Amino acid sequence: MNLKEYQKLYKKTAKKFNRKEDEILNWGLGITGETGDVAGCIKKTFFHDNDQKDGIRENLGDTLWYVAMICNFFDWDIEEVLKKNIKKLEKRYPKGFTEKDARRSGKRIDWNER
Repeated sequence: MNLKEYQKLYKKTAKKFNRKEDEILNWGLGITGETGDVAGCIKKTFFHDNDQKDGIRENLGDTLWYVAMICNFFDWDIEEVLKKNIKKLEKRYPKGFTEKDARRSGKRIDWNER
């Protein structure tokens, strides 16, 4: 399956809303919840000795569902979104990730100056 097929198939499983505002609010809040679930499963796996790898995988799938729904809402091609992201990252890290390039892309926090 390619990403276009994925995005189209997922559209069939989405709830229909009367107001467009409710639709994007649902998708935006939903992706936040799913990423929180991913984080919780990682924490339990590595800090509580409670293997949640299946939960991580499941919640990553749910997170991607919300990504597809947000792209559908804005009529964006998910492949184009990903291609633009790769171009941005290639520009930011032309020779691969480096701490130096990462510092240039955002403000670095000096924890000793808090």
